[in-house]
Amino acid sequence: MRIARAALVAGLAIGCGIAAMGAAALGQSPAADRRPVTLVVPIAAGGGVDTIARIFAKELSERLREPWVVENRPGAGGLVGLDSVAKATPDGHTLVTFETSAVLQQWLHKNVPFDVVTDFAPVAQMATTPLFLFAGPSSPVKDLKSLLAYAKAHPGKLAVGTPGIGTPHSLAAFMLNAAAGIEITHVPYKGTAPALNDLLGGQIPLIWSTPNVVMQYVQAGKIIPLAVGSLQRVAILPNVPAVAETIPGFDVSVWFGIAGPAKTPPDIIARVSRAIAEVDKMADVRAKTAPLGYQLDYLDGATFAKKVAADHVRYGKVIRDAGISPD
Repeated sequence: MRIARAALVAGLAIGCGIAAMGAAALGQSPAADRRPVTLVVPIAAGGGVDTIARIFAKELSERLREPWVVENRPGAGGLVGLDSVAKATPDGHTLVTFETSAVLQQWLHKNVPFDVVTDFAPVAQMATTPLFLFAGPSSPVKDLKSLLAYAKAHPGKLAVGTPGIGTPHSLAAFMLNAAAGIEITHVPYKGTAPALNDLLGGQIPLIWSTPNVVMQYVQAGKIIPLAVGSLQRVAILPNVPAVAETIPGFDVSVWFGIAGPAKTPPDIIARVSRAIAEVDKMADVRAKTAPLGYQLDYLDGATFAKKVAADHVRYGKVIRDAGISPD
């Protein structure tokens, strides 16, 4: 009886080991470690970062067979949420939606408690999107040419909303002022949604925004796109000119990815990165994101890390050359 019981216990142990190995081979976590993955969004709900995070979290949860929970931690243009992940345990259970604002923090804030290059482990890039300057119902201008003329004639009279200092939106606002020699008052919010609400309500005449949450109002004629911040016009609004057509070299766009704290194990990074690559190829995800202005554009962890480091240096030079001082 003891021999039979011992054999049974040994057989169960071997079976569990084989099951765990099989789960690992499939890119899944062993059942005992399927705690929820918290995907931090360092911006308020309702904007471009939040939207793409929720789309990917749903798909990654299904592919990796573990719950992914999106948690908004807004504040200081993304600084609060980013810092919380930089200091999190590097076990793959706390990740962050990494986007362009991450590389701007050091240049736009006086006190940044992390290093964007050394304190994070980039997992993969998910997508990119253009950044537009939109005019609302209270705006006295209807195109970029009239905007520049009005701003020069009435310094400080126009105001532009952004999701906060440290975002690429705020950088675009500062850069336009510096490059055009104008003064448009910057109004930082805690996300795109509250800025959009004030634009629609007439409290502010302008916002910088990604197109995802704004397109319905553009199509309804309530909001007018004045210009796009990328070097060239984009397909989602092909008749809207690029700022660069008037101010050569003007270039601010947005990329989205996922990153974890530094020292996150390479096998975890590789596992999630593979899943992101698969999601980027899904036809239904492309069909869902394209009308919102997203271009699914996968980069693996190593390539994404190089892009993060390069953009950190590039935008730093742009900001210094424009004479923009940290807040």
